[in-house]
Amino acid sequence: MGDERPDARPDVLLTGLLFYDLVLTGLGKPPTPGEEIWTDGMGTSPGGIANLAVAAARYGLKTSLATVFGDDYYGAHCREVLAGQEHIDLSLSRTADGWHTPVTVSIAYGHDRALVTHGQEPPYSQDALMGDPPAARTALVHIEAEPREWLAKAAANGTKIFADVGWDPTQQWSSALLDQLALCHAFVPNDTEAMAYTRTDTAADALSKLSELVPVAVVTRGGDGAIAVDQTTGEYADVPALATEVLDATGAGDVFGASFVAASLEGWPLEERLRFAVLAAGLSVRRHGGALAAPGWYGVHEWWQSVRNAKNPENRENTELRRAYGFLADRMPADPGPPVPHAPVTPPAPHGIPDLP
Repeated sequence: MGDERPDARPDVLLTGLLFYDLVLTGLGKPPTPGEEIWTDGMGTSPGGIANLAVAAARYGLKTSLATVFGDDYYGAHCREVLAGQEHIDLSLSRTADGWHTPVTVSIAYGHDRALVTHGQEPPYSQDALMGDPPAARTALVHIEAEPREWLAKAAANGTKIFADVGWDPTQQWSSALLDQLALCHAFVPNDTEAMAYTRTDTAADALSKLSELVPVAVVTRGGDGAIAVDQTTGEYADVPALATEVLDATGAGDVFGASFVAASLEGWPLEERLRFAVLAAGLSVRRHGGALAAPGWYGVHEWWQSVRNAKNPENRENTELRRAYGFLADRMPADPGPPVPHAPVTPPAPHGIPDLP
C-alpha cells in the first residue's frame, strides 16, 4: 500500500508587512484642506499581508504567516484576529519591543481610495523571519526589486511560488525584477504593472511576454476582468469582472490572488480558477477593509444561492451567471462553514479593561 498519511505541510506560506487599517467609506468626494467631511461608513481590520492570509484561511487552507507585530494595542488586536478568529499559524511571527504597528487610514470614494500610513520599517527582515523556510504546498509572495533569500530556498524545497508585484514609486519598472520569475510557478500582476514591466502597450501583449517567463501568467484588468495563460496545460482564459457596487476596493487584488491559489491547489481548469478569483474579488469590494472583506467559502456559497434562487430567474444577467458559474455546484464543500466576521466599525475593547461606572 502507498503512503496515505495526510500532507502536514502548510497549504500557504506568507511573509510581509502587517498594518492596522482604518477605512472610511461613503464620501462623495475627497476632503480638501480646511474641510471636514462626515461619513457613516467605517471599518477596522488587519491589513497588508493579513489581506492574503485571511483570504486564504477562509477557504480552509492551512495558512502560515511570518510577520512582525508591534508591542502595542494595534499589534495585540491584529494578533488576536489572525490567530484567535481566523486560525492562522503565527509561529514564524514575532512581536517587536518598542516598535509601533504601522497604521493606515484609507479614504475610499468611487472606485478608488487615498491612503495615509504611519509606520517605520520593522526590526526583522523577511529573511530573518523565514530563516530556512518550512516546506509548503504554495507561497504567496510580493516580489520587489531586491530579491529575498528565502524565496530561492522555498522554491528549492518544492514550494510552488505564486507571486504578485506592486507599484514602482520610482517608475523605472526595471525589467531585472522579472528575473525572479525563474523561481515562480505563477505571476499575477495587474495590467498597469504588467505592461510597465514588459514594455508593452496592451494587457494581451504583456501576458504573452510574461507567459514566456513563468508557467502560469495572469493579468488582472480591474473592471475588465482578467486574462491568463497556463503553459503547463496549454490553456488560455479571458473572463469578465463581476458587476457589483464598490464600497471599498482595499485588498481586492489580494483576495483575487489567494482565491486563485485555492482553486489551483484543487487542480481546477484555468477558466474556473480565473472565474473563481474574479468572483471572490468582486464580492470583497462590497465590504469594508481588505482582510475581513474576504468572502471565504461562506460568502461564495451565499452568493451562489442568491443567483440560483433569484426571484427573476429568467433575467438575462442571472441566466448568464448561472451558466458561467455552474461549476461551483460541484466545487464548493458540502459545508461552507459559519458566517465570516466582517470589519467592525471599531474593534472591541481588550480583555481586562474595567467598565466605567
